[in-house]
Amino acid sequence: MHTRPLLIASVAAALLGGCSPTYNWRDYTSSEGAYRVLFPAKPSTHTRSIDLGGIRVDMTMTAAEVEGSTFAVGTAVAPDAAMAQATLPAMRQALLRNIGADDSAPARAPRQPLGVDATGKGNGGPVRLVGRFVAKGARVYQVIVVGKPGAMKPEQTEQFLSSFAPQ
Repeated sequence: MHTRPLLIASVAAALLGGCSPTYNWRDYTSSEGAYRVLFPAKPSTHTRSIDLGGIRVDMTMTAAEVEGSTFAVGTAVAPDAAMAQATLPAMRQALLRNIGADDSAPARAPRQPLGVDATGKGNGGPVRLVGRFVAKGARVYQVIVVGKPGAMKPEQTEQFLSSFAPQ
């Protein structure tokens, strides 16, 4: 009979279709076309007004969570390119303050991305923050991964951070 192999194939296809990888990478382009990045799951977006070193801006945050780690891109527009560069340390400092971490960043050359790799405390205990802060024209970006120190997989964190491309 030919129905038995067809039945087995149908069951196998249904079982495989029900399986999904923990990291389901997807190419994402921001709605305003300001950047592209690979998210490990379907992201959600929200916007709120924040203070960046004395400048009030609307920051749009797009994020996805996988296995207790949050992968996020925040973007805002400063009044001009010089102010955008000047807000980067304030963005970094605000995130470090949120987790109660010290700012011990080494000096960086102008126009080089500002980075962070710090451990602090979150709602559920220790938390690690890894990210980069970039300005392109008047637009500023924070590209971060936050999670429990042992749960953040280095290869997944690096894939996310290195996939980011401002447009």
